[in-house]
Amino acid sequence: MAEVPQPNSTFPRPAVFLLTGIPGLGGTQAWLTLVFGPMYLLALLGNGTMLAVVQVDSTLHQPMFLLLATLAATDLGLATSIGPGLLAVMWLGPRPLPYAACLVQMFFVHALTAMESGVLLAMACDRAVAVGSPLHYSILVTKARVGYAALALALKAVAIVVPFPLLVARFEHFRAKTIEHAYCAHMAVVELVVGNTRANNLYGLALSLAVSGVDILGITGSYGLIAHTVLRLPTKEARAKAFGTCSSHICVILAFYVPGLFSYLTHRFGRHTVPKPVHILLSNIYLLLPPALNPLIYGARTKQIRDRLLETFTFRKSQF
Repeated sequence: MAEVPQPNSTFPRPAVFLLTGIPGLGGTQAWLTLVFGPMYLLALLGNGTMLAVVQVDSTLHQPMFLLLATLAATDLGLATSIGPGLLAVMWLGPRPLPYAACLVQMFFVHALTAMESGVLLAMACDRAVAVGSPLHYSILVTKARVGYAALALALKAVAIVVPFPLLVARFEHFRAKTIEHAYCAHMAVVELVVGNTRANNLYGLALSLAVSGVDILGITGSYGLIAHTVLRLPTKEARAKAFGTCSSHICVILAFYVPGLFSYLTHRFGRHTVPKPVHILLSNIYLLLPPALNPLIYGARTKQIRDRLLETFTFRKSQF
């Protein structure tokens, strides 16, 4: 049974938090496992298959597909960082989570989100070079440079997100031990602490604006260059082919940023107009929907991957 905090009551730093899932739904949130369960399963199977296909097929060991594999690995980690706990809370009810595990989950959720945003920017730059300078693409974009870019993005994500758990760990007292959320989101934990949380609020806001803002500007600029180049092509067929190479990436960008932007805006500016259960539901969808959709989008719209999957299934079917 979750404690009901009394006015002005405080608790020492708890050894265990209690995650309640989406507040106000009670036992009815078990039905949401019918939505989030398939999402998580699809994320596991889809991204796992994507990684296996890229690893097995040597013809896919090219910069574009290595970036795609990086995205799949990031999606796999992001979905796994919240999926099992989310489903357990919704199906079984409020679940205890050790304090240290809460901080670890907080780090991985936010770091992998930042990593995914960076990978999408790298993929947009890759497409801009492929469309804008096709003759120099193989010189400018190499497998080694893709590896260095992935490493740099991972190090950047770690560096900018490490302050989140550290800023929370400095607090010794909390107003409650119950987190009205399905995972340890930074701001959900900060709402419970006793003390001056100005640094947490400012850093969270600055990080959201800096990371997402810079990445969105970079992606917009890359596609501005792509559009400028494509519109100058002489034939309609050439323009359609050039846009076709970018269409799957555009779909992935929309799947990631649109729910994320809506969730962010409702949290920052719609607290009094958007009910808290709606915001928490949106934040869960934001983290699980892109990992579930990305493999479907790339599997359906990328010819090389689609052909490789068809060959694999056709070969296995012929063996029986």
